[in-house]
This record gives sequence, C-alpha cells and structure tokens, in this order.
Amino acid sequence: MAAAQRAVRLAEAGNCAEAVPELRKAVRNVTDGDLKKLAGLYGLRCAMMRNMHDAAEDFLQALRRDFPHDPEVLYQATHAYTDLSSRTSQELMHDAPYSVQAQELVAETLEAQGKWDEAAAQYRKILDANANMPGIHYRLGRALLSKPVIPPDQLQEAKRNFEQELKIDPQNAGAEAVLGEMALRTSNWPEAIDHFKRAIKLDNSFAEAYVGLGSSLVSEERYAEAVPVLETGVKLAPQNPMAHYNLATALSRTGHKEEADREFTIHSKMQEANPAPAAQPPN
Repeated sequence: MAAAQRAVRLAEAGNCAEAVPELRKAVRNVTDGDLKKLAGLYGLRCAMMRNMHDAAEDFLQALRRDFPHDPEVLYQATHAYTDLSSRTSQELMHDAPYSVQAQELVAETLEAQGKWDEAAAQYRKILDANANMPGIHYRLGRALLSKPVIPPDQLQEAKRNFEQELKIDPQNAGAEAVLGEMALRTSNWPEAIDHFKRAIKLDNSFAEAYVGLGSSLVSEERYAEAVPVLETGVKLAPQNPMAHYNLATALSRTGHKEEADREFTIHSKMQEANPAPAAQPPN
C-alpha cells in the first residue's frame, strides 16, 4: 500500500514517467478500493498525457472491471476513449491516407456530421475500387436513407445497395431489417415479413426486427402470430411506444382484453411523456 500511495503522490506532482509503472502494479495488487481507484485514475491521466496508449488501455480495463458503475470512472473513461479514438484516427490518416480504411473513416466522419451526400459520394468511391467490399453497400444505403428528404431515385439506389450487401454478406441482419422497414413503409407486408424473419434468424436479439415483424403481421391481420413476436419485441425494446401499441392491438383482436388494456395504457403514458411535435405552419 505504501508503494501505491507513493506512486499517487508522484503522479500528483507530475512525475508521470516514474509513477506509471508503480500505478500499474497498484491497480493489480492493491485491495483498498479507494486507493485502487485513485491509482487507476491518476495512471490513466498520466498515460494519456504521455501518449502511453498500452498503459492507458490497461488502466481503463482495470477501472471498468473494478468500478463499472462509478460516475467518475465512467466520465474519465468517456474522455479517454474519445481521445484514444481521435489519436488513432490521426495516425491512420497520417500513415495510410490513401488506404481503404482511411477512406471509410472519412465517409463515417461525414455521416456523423450529417453530410449525407458527401458521405455517399465517398462510399461510392470506395466501391469503384472494390465493388465487393463487405459493409460498404450497407453503409452507402444507410447514408442515402438518412437524408431528411430522399429523392425516389436515391430510395431505389439505397434498396439496391442493401440487396447487393446481402449478396456479398448474407449474414448482414441490418440489411435485412432495413429492407423489411422499406417494404413496411410501402405496405408490402409479405416482403416485409420475409425480411424481418430473416433478420431475426440471423440475430435473435434484434429488437427492431421483432417490432417490425410484429407490425407487419398486425397489418396483415395475423394477430395470433403477432402476439409472441411483439411480446419479445416489447421485452427487448420496452421504451418503443409502437411496440406496445401493436401488441395491444394484437392482444385485443385475440380476446386478451385485460392484457391489451395494460399495453394501451403503457402506450398512452409514453405518448403523454413524449408528445409528437406540433405541425409548423407553412412559411
């Protein structure tokens, strides 16, 4: 314990080079919780200041393992992961600026900034060089669908890209689910049901796929089939109001009035807590 306390004092004084090795030992061996946490936080701070990425990751793992719900640990970990991500991306852009991975990073950054057309153009550029690269058709389709207003030709382009993604990677549950959602929005219930079923088969914890499948079954008036699907959807996504509404509808139509009323009540409370924004008058 004395060595750990000394290491913390060294870190407090800014002697990080000397402190880090001892702090790494402290987070492994010290039994006092407060001292172990202090050693981990100071070690993380020192490692980040001196660009010691391996040491930083060790401190992060120790802190997250021993103090998984501590607010201070979570706060510092958030900043450290963000900083590590930023530094690593800078290294990628410096060391391999023309690599496919660098191009992907540029596209993802554009997506994060809401620059959908620019992101789509970047993904198309990647596909021009490698048309069968897994994941890129999916991301291109996602970028196209993220636009606030989607022209019909780009809607079709997005669909073609999701379909192409499945030819390259038949295990892509996300592509199946998006195609299901696109079919659902055009009232093509049979196609939506097929896609959502495949998405669930690929990922049996895919909440949105269960909700989409249940909604499609309700729309086809296949209420008895919809009930167990939507019950799973509600368990996986309890904060989804439409999951509760569709489950209530299916329960009501299959004679389960008490359970249906309970789900309708949950849906109503959710709507009251998060009312839809009022329509804006035209300019």
